[in-house]
Amino acid sequence: MPPRTSNAADPAPTPAEPRPALRVAVLADSDTRWKWGALTARRLTAEADGGGRGARPVEVSGLLLRGRATPTPRQLAEVGEVGIDAGRVREVTAVEFLHTVRDEGYDVVVLALVGGGVQAMLHGLAALDLTRRPVVVTGYVGVVYEKLADGLLLRHGADIVLANSAHDAERFRAVYEGVGADASAVTEAALPFLGGAPYRPEEGRDTVVFAAQPSVPASRADRTYLLRRLVEHARLHPRREVLLKLRSKPGEHTTHIEELPYQKLAQKVPGGLPPNFRLVYGHMGEVLDRTDLLVTVSSTAALESLHRRIPTAILTDLGVRETLGNHHFVGSGLLTSWDRLDGGFRPRPDGQWLAGQGVAADGSYATAYDTARAKVVELLDEAQLPPLAPYYTPATAPGYLPSILARHHLAPDGTPLPGAAAPQETGRVRGAVRETVRNAARGAYRHGVQRVAPVIRRMGEL
Repeated sequence: MPPRTSNAADPAPTPAEPRPALRVAVLADSDTRWKWGALTARRLTAEADGGGRGARPVEVSGLLLRGRATPTPRQLAEVGEVGIDAGRVREVTAVEFLHTVRDEGYDVVVLALVGGGVQAMLHGLAALDLTRRPVVVTGYVGVVYEKLADGLLLRHGADIVLANSAHDAERFRAVYEGVGADASAVTEAALPFLGGAPYRPEEGRDTVVFAAQPSVPASRADRTYLLRRLVEHARLHPRREVLLKLRSKPGEHTTHIEELPYQKLAQKVPGGLPPNFRLVYGHMGEVLDRTDLLVTVSSTAALESLHRRIPTAILTDLGVRETLGNHHFVGSGLLTSWDRLDGGFRPRPDGQWLAGQGVAADGSYATAYDTARAKVVELLDEAQLPPLAPYYTPATAPGYLPSILARHHLAPDGTPLPGAAAPQETGRVRGAVRETVRNAARGAYRHGVQRVAPVIRRMGEL
């Protein structure tokens, strides 16, 4: 039989039906967790939105959990490019978030929250009893150096608990298995915001950056000491640019409370600040573009710096202590003091330690999310996802769980407490008034936490 030839009468081939968008919601409670959550959502859905055959568009919605650390528009802008328009990010209460999930039909939810917030949302989502619930993902924004068991068990129940390194994945599984909890949700990945060009020294450039942390160290004496040594380093090296990289401006909150901002301490430096010393803000990646040595106590910025092979130093001046978080870097080869840095010493990281930390300076970072991405696809293909089953329940933790849920206006069974659900707005004027009152109340709360509470605590120590 001769081959069939086409002619004008043949019907045109039917174009393939466009696949529905993959809908993702990111709920965050601070600036750094917003950065982690938004970029994690992008990493997990990169192939779905890749434009290849069978790819489906991805729609990511940004939601901020209302609280003391809710980021300001300036902080959102400073986070950098995360693929979500900051102007379209909106604040919600826990109950409003649950109503949004119920009404919007998301496919994936990324919970970028403190442990108690994750636990509350897991119980709230379970109580919705949705016919088709979303895949739930959570994890940590950086180095996990405190409250390991507490934080992990509060995150248990999510479909995927991301670990930022092989080292963390091993620790996470050990905690879950040690209490008899299912550890299959633990999935090794990496910090989603690592990137940037590898370090290359430039002739004529000599820049030292100290990455400050809001709550480490906590005391005035320790913070004053670090600032003094940084200023002295600038005076010892007048041709070197010395930058103090700050997370927030006074009055703003981050993931951790900053009771003693370096900006205020800097105003009292004897003799004033030298001309080669500056306080800087902005996206950490942009600051690292011009950094020749990063110095910190234990900031996650150290991992960003190591990923780019920038010389990095972890200070021992205040000791190597769990409360400082620098104990995490034992074995790294990075621990040193200001005295040695003043003399020109530059630490060299231990290769074996680096290999277990997920910084992927070897170039393998491109595949770091492959396993997690495949797991999301597998869960999305499930005909019916099993009910969310957190380790903590009213039966297993009756003296702990109810108070965690109550902070988010949820009953012990995960349902909203009476009066927690916001009434429907009846017009734009009422909505605007309600939002103004909320903003004023939040401002007063933040003022109390940052300005009044520290004074009361110091008076109590007299």
